[in-house]
Amino acid sequence: METLADFLAYLRSERGLSPHTITAYEYDVSTFLKTGKPFTQEGIINHLAEKKREDLASSTLARALVSLKVFFRFLFREGHLEKDLSKLLDTPKLWQLIPEVLTPQEVDRLLAAPDPSTHIGMRDRAIFELLYASGLRVSELCTLSLYDLDDTSLRVEGKGGKQRVVPFGRKALEAVDAYLATYRENYATRENLPLFLSLKGKPLDRITVWRRIKHYGNKIGLTKNLSPHTLRHSFATHLLENGADLRIIQEMLGHAHIGTTDRYTHVSKSHLQAAFSRHHPRP
Repeated sequence: METLADFLAYLRSERGLSPHTITAYEYDVSTFLKTGKPFTQEGIINHLAEKKREDLASSTLARALVSLKVFFRFLFREGHLEKDLSKLLDTPKLWQLIPEVLTPQEVDRLLAAPDPSTHIGMRDRAIFELLYASGLRVSELCTLSLYDLDDTSLRVEGKGGKQRVVPFGRKALEAVDAYLATYRENYATRENLPLFLSLKGKPLDRITVWRRIKHYGNKIGLTKNLSPHTLRHSFATHLLENGADLRIIQEMLGHAHIGTTDRYTHVSKSHLQAAFSRHHPRP
């Protein structure tokens, strides 16, 4: 672990990173080192694939990849490695491990899975439609109030207390209106009352939303690793693939830095390459 200690000293003295960031780098790198996997691209891919199966958040996986890139770049510069492995890590194969993205057809199936003739089904459909239409984080969805939405957009408070306005479409509006008219009216309204409630009228929490999306994914036989973030990733990727500007996607997602949003270009390019290979007569 002497190499890890040298790396952390480098982060403190030369990179000037915050203690929180250094702690995160230390955790990510030490976790990889403890696996005993080889210092190769394949070893890193296998490590991240295993972490993905642990149902970790995509942001956690992305951070782990960045930590390893910085670590291997350091090892190369210090002469501990003959090859700069960091240059091998910026590939579609690796980045595909980060966001789990549904196809538009899979999104349609998932959004159609809740039964709108029941209260819980009507609520769940409204939740899924809004998540996919706006790209909200699940924590942001759970803190929405009745007064945060109008007919075309919603106001949300994101990370760091930063507010943003996000547009959403007609299908999401119809699903939310149906939920409000037939289910939500059972509860007396008061200022800032949360938009989405449990069956007992309590504010909905993110674990419940996570469980509901897992439930419907299993119901319709989706084999991908689903979470509320899956709809956020699908929202961003589908916008990008249909020509939306990356800066606009950044604003809608509430990313402070364009580099965070830029990972969707890796996913999009890999999807385009796969489509080309499937459909072009001379791939």
